[in-house]
Amino acid sequence: MLAVVGCFLGEHDLWLVALAAIICTLASAACMALLHHARRSPEAWQWTWIAVAAVAGGSGIWATHFIAMLAFEPGLPTGYAIRLTILSLAYAIALTGAGLAVALWRALPVAPVIGGLILGGGIAAMHYTGMAAFEVPGHLRWDPTLVAASLVLGGVLAAAGLQIGLACEGLAGRVVGALLILAAICSHHFTAMGAVTIVPDPSVAITDSALPTRWIGVGVALASVAILLMAGAALMLDLRERRQASLARERLNSLANAAVEGLLVCRGETIVNGNDSFGSLVGLSASDLGGVPLARFLPGAEARLALAGQPEQPIEAELRGAEGETIPVELIVRPVTYGQTPHYAVAVRDLRARRKAEGQIHFLAHHDALTGLANRASFTLRLEREMKLAAATGGRLAVLCLDLDRFKEVNDLFGHAAGDALLVTVARSITALLGENQLMARLGGDEFAILMPCDHAVAAGRLAETVLDALRAENLDMAGPTIGTSIGIAIYPDNADERTLLLSYADTALYRAKSEGRGRYRFFEATMGAQVRDRRLLEHDLRHAVARGELHLVYQPQSDVASGEVFGFEVLLRWRHPTRGLVSPAIFIPIAEESGLILPIGEWVLREACREAANWTNPLTVAVNVSGVQIHAPNLVPLIQEVLRETGLAPERLEIEVTETALIREPARAQVTLRQLKALGVRIAMDDFGTGYSSLSNLRAYPFDKIKIDGSFIRTVDTNEQTAAIVRSVLGLGRGLGMPVLAEGVETAEELNFLLGENCAAAQGFLMGRPGDISGFAHLTHPAKGSVLAA
Repeated sequence: MLAVVGCFLGEHDLWLVALAAIICTLASAACMALLHHARRSPEAWQWTWIAVAAVAGGSGIWATHFIAMLAFEPGLPTGYAIRLTILSLAYAIALTGAGLAVALWRALPVAPVIGGLILGGGIAAMHYTGMAAFEVPGHLRWDPTLVAASLVLGGVLAAAGLQIGLACEGLAGRVVGALLILAAICSHHFTAMGAVTIVPDPSVAITDSALPTRWIGVGVALASVAILLMAGAALMLDLRERRQASLARERLNSLANAAVEGLLVCRGETIVNGNDSFGSLVGLSASDLGGVPLARFLPGAEARLALAGQPEQPIEAELRGAEGETIPVELIVRPVTYGQTPHYAVAVRDLRARRKAEGQIHFLAHHDALTGLANRASFTLRLEREMKLAAATGGRLAVLCLDLDRFKEVNDLFGHAAGDALLVTVARSITALLGENQLMARLGGDEFAILMPCDHAVAAGRLAETVLDALRAENLDMAGPTIGTSIGIAIYPDNADERTLLLSYADTALYRAKSEGRGRYRFFEATMGAQVRDRRLLEHDLRHAVARGELHLVYQPQSDVASGEVFGFEVLLRWRHPTRGLVSPAIFIPIAEESGLILPIGEWVLREACREAANWTNPLTVAVNVSGVQIHAPNLVPLIQEVLRETGLAPERLEIEVTETALIREPARAQVTLRQLKALGVRIAMDDFGTGYSSLSNLRAYPFDKIKIDGSFIRTVDTNEQTAAIVRSVLGLGRGLGMPVLAEGVETAEELNFLLGENCAAAQGFLMGRPGDISGFAHLTHPAKGSVLAA
């Protein structure tokens, strides 16, 4: 070591040594940059760039040696043999090229290390060949130990330089690799120079063909220029590559960031790059993703193995965010080439919105959207499951069917928003009473059902009472419409052991509860089933009654109280069933209204009555009752207009009778309909006055031409002072409003005398004539010529 240091400090010009170091640094950097460029180039160009790198590196090694030799001052004349000097340059370039080529051989294990050892051998071959070309009047003596040390230093440092320089893609790796190659060249040279001793010998002469030192300087200058050119070319290539790589990264990042889904580029188990969408997904900046292990975000080894084994196949997995939260995602992996090396891209799709939508769809598939209760399908599945469980355990199961009393009127009077709010209130109030094993469902409209496993039917009755009490208490806190409900209960297996039948029986019990006054509950009884079946059979037969000719009209005269003269008829509908005989209108009219059959039946009544009246020679009026369903139907006015035109009946001869109850639903619409009828010339009478929602405002708001007092008031008018007072008030009201009043249900002479005494305009009842076929009133509709009626 002291010999080496002494040689370096005592026998060299330090300025030229510094120049040699600069040249060597440029050569090492150029060689490393060109080597990286060769590795990234297509295979056809790799050998060209390896050759350029060999020239730059070999020339640098040669120039470093001979500049250092120029700095060597042995104090004797010197010269250089031409052939060996040229051979030393050839050794440097050839062996440097061989070492670089081997270092890039991917198939060879530890190729950079082997290539570095070959490069170290090239440094040694160049150095000792160059020293063999060195001529001086004397003899060279070598220290074997230092010679061996120089060989080891050159080989080890060159091997480490290529290994580190090629293993690291970044600038730091290149710098470290170039510095290690610089150290290999310099350490080898000065260690070898420390190993030589010149023994002067005047008998030894410098040959005439030896190159003078100044000519070596020219060669070194040329080599240095070549090195500078090579270094400049390497620098330009490096800058261009960096710029292209930067532009490519920017384009890639821009394209990746334009994607809505998260995107990762990975090499092995390490993330190379990621877009902003993935960064936002896991709660990190995209710039912080590079170099992070993929396992940090995909801790499940199964997901990573699935990605490796199923390219381009969607895989669902759990992604871990920066805060440790788990995010359901869908992953798709695809192999890509990134930076001339194989990578794989991972597309990451956030599944939270889809999972939420799927959850909502699943909820809506099994629940009612308004109240959040189970829907009919979900209730049916639960009922079947509970029935099987009850059958296996010997238990019982109660089904409670309930609907809201007069819910339709709530919608009509307060609007559908109030009706919806009422349904939500009912659902909330009742579900608060139920246990974990009980289920409430909304079957549709205002129909609800409760499923209750129980040991005895008493428990079901107790729950029904609790429900009714809770809804009554709810009414005390409400400013809007009141809540009323009726409940029907059926027990499995006591009443039925089949699902459809059990629900039907509970519904039958509900119908009985409503018919008995509402606001109560009833258990199913065997007799109830027969009544429901009978009602359904009636509805079925009523659908075909018109086509079968089972319906017919009867007419009841309407007379002037003072003169007794008949001025018109009220049309009444009768149904003669082929097996039941005459069916009361009080039975089949409500069925027709509830089922919607009232519309075609009402049209048939209107056409028949007008056609019949148009044939009368005496222009008597004909009064036709119109239900609330018909009043609110959009085609009533066009229908009446069409019937009048087809039959030729004068509009003033037709009188439409409407009850106040029919006007409750959508009053504004009913008002428009009645005014349109009035404009046609049709007369309008308020029927059954005093029995419904009688209001003076209705008499003012609607275009009525007549008031009809219900027969229930007339029956006791001659014996009950209160009833008489009511009738007097109505008659006075009619006179004040300029409306004639007709009294219905007059059956005795005493009732007629009372009406005559109170100046009632008209009457109708059994006393004036029972309802009958129109042929029985031919003397009224077609009076003979010369008779009083005809006159």
